[in-house]
Amino acid sequence: MDIVGHLAHFVAVAEELHFGRAAERLGMAQPPLSQRIRRLEGELGVRLFDRTSRRVELTAAGRLLLPEARDVLGRVDRIREVAARARSGEVGLVRAGLPSDLGGDVVAALVSAFRDRRPDLRLTLREASTSEQLGALADGSLDIAVLRHPCDTRDLSLGPMLAQPLGVLLAADDPLAAAPEPPVDALAGRDLVLFPRDEAPGVHDDLMASCRRNGFVPAAVHEARHPQFALGLVLSGSAVALVPRPADVNGTNDPGGGAVWRPLAGAPLALRTSCAWRRNRTAGPAGDTSTGPVADFAAVTTDVLREVAAMRPLDAVPPRRVVLRPSSGFLA
Repeated sequence: MDIVGHLAHFVAVAEELHFGRAAERLGMAQPPLSQRIRRLEGELGVRLFDRTSRRVELTAAGRLLLPEARDVLGRVDRIREVAARARSGEVGLVRAGLPSDLGGDVVAALVSAFRDRRPDLRLTLREASTSEQLGALADGSLDIAVLRHPCDTRDLSLGPMLAQPLGVLLAADDPLAAAPEPPVDALAGRDLVLFPRDEAPGVHDDLMASCRRNGFVPAAVHEARHPQFALGLVLSGSAVALVPRPADVNGTNDPGGGAVWRPLAGAPLALRTSCAWRRNRTAGPAGDTSTGPVADFAAVTTDVLREVAAMRPLDAVPPRRVVLRPSSGFLA
């Protein structure tokens, strides 16, 4: 019996709880699907579904089997992916996604540290937004990604959570630049420059909510994809930007261009970051995620972010899961 194929059919019916919809999803007729489910039940010696003329429900045995079936299918997908990469000569390759604002010094340190730890592996890096990285992890075109949180982490395993404090970027002649650590509410009435919401909806919304909680409701929010565009808006005099310490990005505390960076009193705003990879993905021998290329990249990246990007551990602080909504463009 084609156990993998039958398990795929079982999962489709279990998720749809309707043989007709499951057959349509699988691209087959309903009678053959029903026959294959009966064969699987016969092979396993248990009834997987309670069927009536009006509804289909999982039995207790079916509920127990469902997560195991998904795990088997996930491992089969991984085997096929590894075989495909072997055919194309990509064995020993780690494909990683990084956020665009990680900083040149951080990227260089990460590549160097990974080469030192795993000289036998080839590392390819892709600059991508959080939304793009989540899609690439889902479709298998990335092995691991450095994500900003909160984001949708269903079906993902996460490395240690780190926090990177955000400060404010001001025009050098802004009166607020005289304060060594201005409070967040001192920004009230200013326009805010922030990355586009569609790049990381959860992070964008979380920062906006944190601003409001701390007394800063921006007069307007301008979206900037490029740091130079954000800098231009700041230098115009009415807008401020929330960014990490420049030294964490370009190796110097001078943001350049007639702007200054100031930490915010009490460090109330931060970017939360962790490595993420698809759950059940084999990172090491026999599925052990404590060893192997993915785990090695996660460990190296976490160490580099702590040392180079001034991020601090957020142990026992899970990422908040959010429901992603369509981008609403500019927010007020």
